[in-house]
Amino acid sequence: MSRDPLVVGHVVGDILDPFIKSVSLRVLYNNKELINGSELKPSQVANEPKIEIAGCNSRNLYTLVMVDPDSPSPSNPTNREYLHWLVTDIPESTTATYGNEVVSYESPKPNAGIHRFVFVLFRQSVSGDQISAPGWRANFNTRDFSALYNRHPVAAVFFNCRRENGCGGRRIR
Repeated sequence: MSRDPLVVGHVVGDILDPFIKSVSLRVLYNNKELINGSELKPSQVANEPKIEIAGCNSRNLYTLVMVDPDSPSPSNPTNREYLHWLVTDIPESTTATYGNEVVSYESPKPNAGIHRFVFVLFRQSVSGDQISAPGWRANFNTRDFSALYNRHPVAAVFFNCRRENGCGGRRIR
């Protein structure tokens, strides 16, 4: 059985097919680095995080997607996946602020259960190719997006989040 947090957390399977991590992605909320599977409260993720992509070649470009595969509730995710953020043309060795924000950051506000919020980093093959903002945030599909725009995942990280005063826990399948 795999101990990869992305597999254990069902990110690989529900959102992504298996991939090989080839880039270092750091997500920082309030100057604290996000660790796969950590639990954060909505108040801790209200503001856009700092995204850092390691490397030394600023000609390599990346696309970042943030989704909630458990919307509106983990037991009935009829909006799977809900798009929270989409940024393209992020140069390697910089932060997401250097990219092109296609869909603005929407802070997580889960109403029921524990939600996973997933950041997926894709390598781009060309600069400035046109990605249109989807007409809605609900029912975004990371796999379809990857295929449509010829993007390949190179890193991912996720956290769990529930209502500020929520109780209960994630059920193991």
